[in-house]
Amino acid sequence: MVQQIKNNPLFQVGLDVFDSECLVIGGGNESEEKCGRLLDAGANIQIIAKELTPILKKWVKNGTIRHKTNPFCEADLENIMLVLNTVSHDIQFTQELYRLASKRNILINSYDNPACSNFGMVALVRKGHLRLSISTSNTSPSLASRIREDIDTIFSTEEFINFSGMLAKLRQNIRKRVPNRKKRFTLLRSIVREFQIKGEINYPKNWQENFDGILNCQQKNCEDELNNCPNCPLSK
Repeated sequence: MVQQIKNNPLFQVGLDVFDSECLVIGGGNESEEKCGRLLDAGANIQIIAKELTPILKKWVKNGTIRHKTNPFCEADLENIMLVLNTVSHDIQFTQELYRLASKRNILINSYDNPACSNFGMVALVRKGHLRLSISTSNTSPSLASRIREDIDTIFSTEEFINFSGMLAKLRQNIRKRVPNRKKRFTLLRSIVREFQIKGEINYPKNWQENFDGILNCQQKNCEDELNNCPNCPLSK
């Protein structure tokens, strides 16, 4: 019998990190993506890692982020508002970092480890003024990422960027010229009434049968014994 996962749906908010001190642990691709999002929000970033991606090295070189190569110590949490730990292979370190951050009431997210996080990271679409957050409540980050990829493609057109930019200008213009809030709301809604997103969802072939096969498989270690489990969809 498959064990049911208890999900925390989380409360979705937008966090103001502008000019706030944020700490990122790790220097890989996941760290690069997190730093990019923090920079977009105006945060001050210190990163702790021995090795960095080429993009992270560029940001360090031009002074966009600060870099420390020495191992993490508790003093690194001084004046920190938020911690993003992208190191997933060292569970003992992750647990200790979470304990130290929690003791100081610091927000912390540990990559692929909800138990050592006090907030969740969502898949984010950023196009012009548009910000779309996509979350599966930590049940399937891979699905959230896949949905983000398709939505990102939809809104990547130059016309949409221009459309959303003009709407921002129109809103400011109308706020000055139409004092009545109700009339203003009606007018702004009428401007975007014909805007629509049309599409369909394509599911993997035989997804339910394959998922059931994986969940009911008795193999304990698929990574080492995959070839000995010919009936499992993972081996196909």
